[in-house]
Amino acid sequence: MVPTYNEAPNIERMLTMLRSVVPDVEILVVDDGSPDGTAGIVAGVATRLGSIHLLERAGKGGLGSAYRAGFAWGLERGFEALVEIDADFSHDPNTLPELLKAAENGADVVIGSRYVKDGKIPEWPWYRHLLSWGGNRYASVMLGLKVADSTAGFRVYRDTALSAMDYSSVQADGYGFQVEMTYRARLSGQKIVEVPISFIDREAGESKMSSAIVVEALGLVTRWAFERARGRPWTPPVRANG
Repeated sequence: MVPTYNEAPNIERMLTMLRSVVPDVEILVVDDGSPDGTAGIVAGVATRLGSIHLLERAGKGGLGSAYRAGFAWGLERGFEALVEIDADFSHDPNTLPELLKAAENGADVVIGSRYVKDGKIPEWPWYRHLLSWGGNRYASVMLGLKVADSTAGFRVYRDTALSAMDYSSVQADGYGFQVEMTYRARLSGQKIVEVPISFIDREAGESKMSSAIVVEALGLVTRWAFERARGRPWTPPVRANG
């Protein structure tokens, strides 16, 4: 699943590389009404390469909303593993086979992690490293995640994990969406595995991340931590047998 908003400079190259690296996968682009013609480029590449699908949405609904729509699309069609990857090459498609292998080996949730051994962010200045690492450390300690990179957006989810996590009721966006998904995975007993990646800032197009999304994530982590301390954390839905 590749969420897009104004990714015309990147999307054709990304789709072409994904088809080369993992030729047997189905690719879904969730486009939020990009005015730069991203959807048209996707349609053209789909005709040429095949097994590429386009889910067009009316407007910019946010990352969390796009992934919830993508999860629903994939689960309705019976896919057993669903992947999150950005269109801007901050997530290297060449690392995807390693994440998929971890899922094949029994992980319910696989996170492409910058903060485990051999993970790296080669181009960030020290203060961005500190802010990101500190935010992840705060979330892990406050919520008992036991995860080094809960804000990472390069992931694989098993279909069973998404159902157990009740993904459709997740409300956060941006960093907060990834943290909330990690928190629910931990609380619902999913096996989480982190695979080291090298994270590179986008070379083309504009970043969608804002300070408001970072502040939202920190506020949500603090709220969830208070709920956890009071014995009222989110709990998995009870499902009837059979």
